Amino acid sequence: SLAVTPLVSVINGDGQDWPWIPGAMVCHLVVLVVVALRTRPRTAVWMWVLTAAYAFLADIFFGGYYSNGGPMLVSSAFALLLVCLWHVRHTAQEQVTAEQTVTAHERSRRTLLEERTNIARELHDVVAHHMSVVAIQAEAAPYRVENPPEELERAFATIRVNAVAALTELRRVLGVVRAEDYEAPDAPQPTLADLDALLDNVREAGLAVDKAVTGAVRELPPGVELSAYRIVQEALSNSLRHAPGATARVEVSYVLGGLGLRVVNTAIPQNTLVKPSPGAGHGVTGMRERVSMLNGEMTAGPTDDGGYEVAVFLPVTAPNEDEA
Repeated sequence: SLAVTPLVSVINGDGQDWPWIPGAMVCHLVVLVVVALRTRPRTAVWMWVLTAAYAFLADIFFGGYYSNGGPMLVSSAFALLLVCLWHVRHTAQEQVTAEQTVTAHERSRRTLLEERTNIARELHDVVAHHMSVVAIQAEAAPYRVENPPEELERAFATIRVNAVAALTELRRVLGVVRAEDYEAPDAPQPTLADLDALLDNVREAGLAVDKAVTGAVRELPPGVELSAYRIVQEALSNSLRHAPGATARVEVSYVLGGLGLRVVNTAIPQNTLVKPSPGAGHGVTGMRERVSMLNGEMTAGPTDDGGYEVAVFLPVTAPNEDEA
């Protein structure tokens, strides 16, 4: 552009506009802006410096002509300044977006790890409780039989030794996930038998909820009972936070291959005065972790009427009759 500018002025030959005729001035400004948009602000500064040097040289060697170098430099400086400001703002936005993405990823990862830690703690407490019961019963069993055979005493002693060893190893491996100030609960972990108490607490908090149970109620493995209770608890907590004024329903289905859960709430009433809690939260992530741990299936999403539904199936393998 700088090389063509004097050539065009000479060809024009009127001597009224030097060193830029109007068309050349507009073209040069367009070149400066386009190049500045596609490069760094430092390049814009160098282009303006070269343009200023050309204008000064033109004034020195061709001082007899009317010079429009001053208006050109002012116009180009203003245009390049706007482009540089746009560059700075665009770069800042990209950095903020990247940092927000990293922060959201780290927050999600930290929440996932915390949820896995909580699950490991709860399972540790459940398994440790039952292993302790096995060890105690194995130790006390020989004393419940008068003159037990020596083979029976040795068998119970072996059971107790193995139970204590397994309990020690379990505490050693899973104990690393505990916080230093964490204390195992004295009471047993909640099960589906405690759902009524949970629903009463939720009703006192303001959520109208009812329960429906289908199928033959039976005792399930402790891990399934605990996970099912926690899933219902988290789903109802989400309904309280994100759907104030709505009603909820809990469905528990005992089927042949496992346990089905369905927690659904209605849409938020239009006349409610309580506002939903902001943010999506990570409750659904925790529920998916529990379901994945038990090789189950889960779906969660809005319903057609504006509510929200969480459906879970937790498989339960039936014990072999020979092993029983």
